Amino acid sequence: QGSQWLSGVKDAAMSTLATGGGGGKKDEDEVYSPFLGLEKSQVLQECRVFNDPQLNPRLCAQLITKILYMLGQGEQLSRSESTSIFFGVTKLFQAKDDHLRRMIYLVMKELNPSAEEVIIVTATLTKDMNSKQDLYRANAIRVLCKIISMTDPTMLGQIERHLKQALVDKNAFVAASALVSSIQLIRVNAEVVKRWVNEVQTALQSDNQTVQYHALALLHMIKKQDRLAVNKIVSSLTRTPIKSPLAQCLLIRFVKKVMDEEGGGGERDRTLLEFLEGTLRHKSDVVIYEGANALCGLPNVSQRELSPAITVLQLFLCSNKPTLRFAAARTLNRIAMLHPAAVTPCNMDLEGLINDANRSIATLAITTLLKTGSEAGVERLMKQITTFMSEIADEFKVIVVDAIRSMCIKFPQKHRLLMTFLSNMLREEGGFTYKKAIVDTILELIAQIPDAKEAGLMNLCEFIEDCEFTPLSTAILAVLGTEGPATAEPSSYIRFIYNRVVLENATVRASAVSALAKFGVQLPQLRSSIVTLLLRCLHDNDDEVRDRATLYCSMLQKMEVSPDDVFGIGPAQLCLQPLPVPLLALEHAVAQYLAQPSDEPFSVFNVTMSAEMLAAERKAAHEQSAARRKAENHDGGSRHQMMPGTPGKAAAKAVDASVDYLAKIPQFAHVGPRFSSSKPAALTDPETEYSCACIKHVYARHTILAFELRNTIDDQYLQDVRVALDLAGTAGLEVEVELPCPALPFGVAGQAFILLRRTEAAPTGSLGCTLRFRVREAHAETHEPLDSSAGYEDEYALEELELAAADYMKRLMVADFRAGWEGMGNGGEVIETFSLTYSGLPEAIRAIVDFLGMEVCEGTGTPQDGARTHTVLLSGAFLSGAQVLAIVNLRTESAKQVGMRLSVRSADKEISQFVASCVA
Repeated sequence: QGSQWLSGVKDAAMSTLATGGGGGKKDEDEVYSPFLGLEKSQVLQECRVFNDPQLNPRLCAQLITKILYMLGQGEQLSRSESTSIFFGVTKLFQAKDDHLRRMIYLVMKELNPSAEEVIIVTATLTKDMNSKQDLYRANAIRVLCKIISMTDPTMLGQIERHLKQALVDKNAFVAASALVSSIQLIRVNAEVVKRWVNEVQTALQSDNQTVQYHALALLHMIKKQDRLAVNKIVSSLTRTPIKSPLAQCLLIRFVKKVMDEEGGGGERDRTLLEFLEGTLRHKSDVVIYEGANALCGLPNVSQRELSPAITVLQLFLCSNKPTLRFAAARTLNRIAMLHPAAVTPCNMDLEGLINDANRSIATLAITTLLKTGSEAGVERLMKQITTFMSEIADEFKVIVVDAIRSMCIKFPQKHRLLMTFLSNMLREEGGFTYKKAIVDTILELIAQIPDAKEAGLMNLCEFIEDCEFTPLSTAILAVLGTEGPATAEPSSYIRFIYNRVVLENATVRASAVSALAKFGVQLPQLRSSIVTLLLRCLHDNDDEVRDRATLYCSMLQKMEVSPDDVFGIGPAQLCLQPLPVPLLALEHAVAQYLAQPSDEPFSVFNVTMSAEMLAAERKAAHEQSAARRKAENHDGGSRHQMMPGTPGKAAAKAVDASVDYLAKIPQFAHVGPRFSSSKPAALTDPETEYSCACIKHVYARHTILAFELRNTIDDQYLQDVRVALDLAGTAGLEVEVELPCPALPFGVAGQAFILLRRTEAAPTGSLGCTLRFRVREAHAETHEPLDSSAGYEDEYALEELELAAADYMKRLMVADFRAGWEGMGNGGEVIETFSLTYSGLPEAIRAIVDFLGMEVCEGTGTPQDGARTHTVLLSGAFLSGAQVLAIVNLRTESAKQVGMRLSVRSADKEISQFVASCVA
């Protein structure tokens, strides 16, 4: 049949070329299809040949090919048309042509027959399953199992005997077909398939590699619900060699899954670890790579365990097979962020791949070098990348930009070189995604490295002079308006901003007007000049630009008389801070004011949010957070495999999304800007009937406790859900506002809030928590409360909530820690020594960083493998705004003891004492 197909394609192509005219040359890339212009009605008419007394096998096979082509192109058949073709095809079973029989099997799988039609064909297919021809037996098994799984899985019992025989058949094709069909059937009728475990284990001993592979896959699917059974299978197979490389790869994945579930460190199963190391000496490249990849992906893997895998991957980097080079580079790239020292020996081989013909391999090599390179080699690496960037597509450039961002944060002293490189990339041609990645990187470097602010802002100013992307221009103008006035020469940015008013579209012009107003608000010496520029915008042809210019001109002119109060609001709050209420609530309030005018002037502070608006804001924040996490997870399969993100970054974004609507709640409008937010702290076990977690949002004089609530009992409907706090054990806190959750149905997330006012600077301690609510019976299906249920008051004990020093500390990156340490002096220094109970340096470092809430500087967060001493440099900003620096000297004293010497410096010695004493 294959030769007939090729012959038909060749004849059709030659015919088309011959009739195409003797004129011009044909396009070499043009594809010619023998089924061009095929119509469904014509094919349905031709199906009459299935009823001919004298069947023509070749003609029938060609007609079935047309039907399969139509179905493959998405053509839909009605139920009557599908039934007509199905019954016509069943008549072809009387033909003895092998090629036609294979086409019959294919079309039956695609037609998706109904349950009534299945009964008719089952007898014929069962007869083929017992045929002496292996071709008929194997294909009949696959077709019949596919039809049964789609229509009526209960019919599996009728052919169970035949399938069990086929599983242990001597013919590999038949056995593999039965195994593949069983993998499909276990999803719809697992109880029957699980009875075949003995036959599957027999098939696992087959000499055929394909049979072994499918048998192992099916055996795991049968046993996967029983963890002990899976462990037993894995343990037995690791001692018995498997001939099939594919089955060996599958076994390696099962071994890694078992090791992941058991945990890492000293609890790791040495037998399974030795098995993985043994696969590195296999004769098959795919098995070797699978073993190396599994070792690199083990939890809490040490450098000693990584060493053999890294050696193998280094050899693959020099392979003449592009697939091996790509696989090795991708795996090394993934582990370079967590274990850069382990990957460093491969740097010479990775540098040789920068000019690889495969751009994907070259990109992976570049990004891996950016993660593992030393500070001394940054300049040389940048020179190599410069020529490389002009040869790759934008999607690869984005990955390189992300890697450069990580390197700049790792080596902040090199920010000038890397910032220059990024600015040069901005001047090159590129799409929106590529340019946005560069702009986002520069903005992040400006936020994390103070010394890079002015150079970064100037590079962005030069970029918007010739920027064709409106969203990027508006975003940059907003940053310039916020950050520009705080620089040494703020007037240098005004020219770039005003050029946008003259040369750009209305959207950019409006953003430029707002940016100019921010300069006028923050810089009194430039206010008159800013007003002059804004007066020129009053005659703009766009309403938005004119309205903004009118508002800001009036505001800046009034500031000369009353700098702190304009229109009943502070100018800085009006220009530099977001609205205290959402636009929907503001629009609703303005509409009400216009409908019912009042002598009292309209004020944004009188706008309130209804319960419906607040619920909508919460829902929108959760949906935005969920969409972001979903996008990141989806992106994780490609881009993040090449460039892993910072741990906890998604969680931090989720917390920020939930904070957006907190400032819009009227009861919290007076607390001011947020200083920091904690990670969610669970106050219940995951399997309990009520779930509660708390996020602490810290402000200048207040702390907002946001409780995430969930009801997991389907016959209960909770009302007036609130958390009661016991503040007796913690001084300096008072409850100011409580916002309970009005209703908490089954399976629906809810929130309750408590606003605490701090009478002391930074109170710490444990807060007793109790969940109190009213319980009503709920409908089993709708989960709505029953009218007959009045309900009763109840409470549920929660875990204590800890207020720690980290809640009053914000992470702060410094470009040069040593210079900052020496410049701060020892006047406010406090030194303490402690003995900590941790099993090693990595665990102690993670705990200390989380407890203090400070940023790790100069890449000191990861100790060398096997090291007994290590020094960690930390930086942060305290709630008062004072910078805090800390040097943590660690020493391993025993298997469970780590000694620590903590040195803290700050401008205020009381702050240093507070940070040092909180560890005790």
